[in-house]
Amino acid sequence: MKTKPDLSFWKLWNLSFGFFGVQIAYALQSANVSRIFTTIGADPHDLSYFWILPPLMGLIVQPLVGMFSDRTWNRFGRRLPYLIFGALVAIIVMCLLPNAGSFHFSVQDAIIFGLIALMLLDTSINMAMQPFKMLVGDMVNEKQKGQAYSIQSFLCNAGSVVGFLLPFIFGIIGLSNVAPAGEVPQTVIWAFYIGAAILAICVIYSLLKIKEWPPHVYAEYNGGNDVKEGKAEKTNLFKLLVHAPSTFWTVGLVQFFCWFAFLFLWTYATNTVALNAFHTPAVESVTAITDGTQKIGGKNILLTNADYKNQMILSHGTLLAEGVTSDGTFYPASNVIVNGTDTIVKNHHIVLNAEGDAKIGFGKTMSGVTSLNVDGIDIPAVKDVEVVDYLSRLKGEATLTSAAIVSTDEAGKVTTEDAKEYHIADASALHTESHTVLNAASPEYNAAGNWVGILYAVQALASVLWAVILPRFRSRKFSYFLSLLLGGVGFVTLGIFTNEYLLFISFILIGCAWAAMLAWPFTILTNSLKGGNIGAYLGLFNCTICLPQIIAALVGGWILSLLSTPGQVAPENEMMIVAGIAIAVGSLCVFIIKEGKEKSGDMKVQETPEISENI
Repeated sequence: MKTKPDLSFWKLWNLSFGFFGVQIAYALQSANVSRIFTTIGADPHDLSYFWILPPLMGLIVQPLVGMFSDRTWNRFGRRLPYLIFGALVAIIVMCLLPNAGSFHFSVQDAIIFGLIALMLLDTSINMAMQPFKMLVGDMVNEKQKGQAYSIQSFLCNAGSVVGFLLPFIFGIIGLSNVAPAGEVPQTVIWAFYIGAAILAICVIYSLLKIKEWPPHVYAEYNGGNDVKEGKAEKTNLFKLLVHAPSTFWTVGLVQFFCWFAFLFLWTYATNTVALNAFHTPAVESVTAITDGTQKIGGKNILLTNADYKNQMILSHGTLLAEGVTSDGTFYPASNVIVNGTDTIVKNHHIVLNAEGDAKIGFGKTMSGVTSLNVDGIDIPAVKDVEVVDYLSRLKGEATLTSAAIVSTDEAGKVTTEDAKEYHIADASALHTESHTVLNAASPEYNAAGNWVGILYAVQALASVLWAVILPRFRSRKFSYFLSLLLGGVGFVTLGIFTNEYLLFISFILIGCAWAAMLAWPFTILTNSLKGGNIGAYLGLFNCTICLPQIIAALVGGWILSLLSTPGQVAPENEMMIVAGIAIAVGSLCVFIIKEGKEKSGDMKVQETPEISENI
C-alpha cells in the first residue's frame, strides 16, 4: 500500500472549504429555530418536542450515510454525491423555513410545515457535512491529518460566527427586526436567504476543486481488493455495536449528559434571554374557544350569525374588544380614548403601553378615568370603565367560523380561506383557553433574538481559543472534566443573569464545554479502534449525540410544566439550570472512561478529528 502524498495548504483548504457554508446553515438553525416557532405561535411547553425530529433523523441517517458512502462509487465520486444532494435540499429548505408564518397557514399548519422543514434541514445539513470529514480520511496522509482537521475546525467556527451574526448585521443595515404577529422578521428571513446563497457558492467551489480518487487509485493508498473493484466490505451495524470497545460506551455516557444539556440550550436560550435580560412583555394568547363540548381552534375566529355578519372576534390569537361599559352602560366601539389623549382601544384591539403590556384587561375596571371618547363621541359623567370582548356578551345560539385567512376588500366584504363553521347552542357557555407567553412580535423579543446570535458567536470564538489551550493540559481527562464543569457554570449563570453583557461570561464558559465536546470524544474513541468501516463506526458514534437530544426533547416539556405556574410565563430560564446540572453530572462521568487502545475486530487506529458532526 502506497503512502499518501503530501498536499499543499490550498488543496487541504479546498477539501474542507464547503464546511464554511454548511456551518452557516447549521448556526442559523441552532440560533433561530425556537425563535421562529415562538413567533409562529407555538406554546413554550411544546418547544422541546419540535427538536425531536432532527436528532431522530440523524439517528437513522448518519449511520446509513457513513455505511453507504463507504460503498459508493460513481461518476460524481465517493463522498461528493451525498454533499450534492444534502446541500441542494438544505438550500431549498433554508428559503422556506423562515417563511412558515407568511404562507397564511393556520397556527397548527404553520407549525407542521415548520417541523417538516426543520427535519429536512437538519438531515440535509448533516448529509452535506459528513463528506468533508470523510474526504480528509480518504485523501490525507497521517502526517497532515492534524493540519487538515485544524482547517476544518477553523472553517467550522468561522461559519458559525457568520451564521450567528447575520440577523444582527441585517438589523444594523436597516432591515426590519419586527413583523406582524405570526410572521418572522425580515432580519431572520434574509439571514436564511444569504446563508443559503453562501452554502450554494461553497458547494459549487468544492465540486470544482475536489477531485476524488477513482477506486483503483484509492485502493493503492488505502488498500483492499473490494475497494479496488469499487466496492466496500458489507457491514452489520449490530455486529459492530456488539464488538465496540468499552470506551465507546463510557464516552457515550458522557456524551448523553452533554448533548442533553445543549438541546435545552438551543430550545430555551432565546426565550431565557428575552425574559431575563430584555424584559420582554407577556401577552395572553388564546389557543381555542370552547363551550365545553366543542373546541374551536385557530388563530382567526369570526361570529357569522345574522346579528354580527362575519365579525372577527379573535385575531391571531388575540381577543378583540366589542366596546366599553361605563357605570353599567355598554357602548359599542372600535376606538376608545380616555382622559382626552390616552387611546386604550384601536380598531377593536387593546392598545399596549410603552412596556408592551396591555393598558387594560377585559372585564377589569380602569381607575383614574375622568373622560371617555367612543368613536369620536364624548361620554360625560364617566366612572367604572371596563373594556368588553365579544364572547362575554353572547347569548343564545351562535355560529362561529374558524379561518386560517381573513381578508376584507375596499367594499368591506369579508373573505375567509380554510374555514370551518361551528354551531353553538348556548353561546353564554363559551369561554377561552389560553396561556401567558412572551410577546414574540414585540421589539424586545426580536432584539433578544438578535442578541442571542451574538452570544452564540461569543461561544464559537471562546471555543476556538479554548481548543488551543486544551492540548496543553497534561491530563486529557482532567481537561475534559474541567471544560464540562465550566460549561455547567455557564448554563446556570445563563438562567440567572439579567444583564445582557454579563451573558458573555455564560457563553464563554459554555464555549469551553463545546470545545471539549468537539475534540475529546472522537480523540478518545478513535484511539481505541482498529480496522476499517470508518464511516459506519463514526455514524454509529453519532448516535450518542442523537439519542440524548431525543430524550431531552421528549422530557423537556414535562420538566418545564413541573416548573411552571398557571397564568404566568413559563420559566424557561430554569431549564438552563437543569441543563447546567446535567452537564455537571457528565463531567463527573469522565472519570469512568478508561483510555487506551482496545481490540475491536479489525479496526485500526485513526487520526483524531478535532470536530464532530453537529446534529
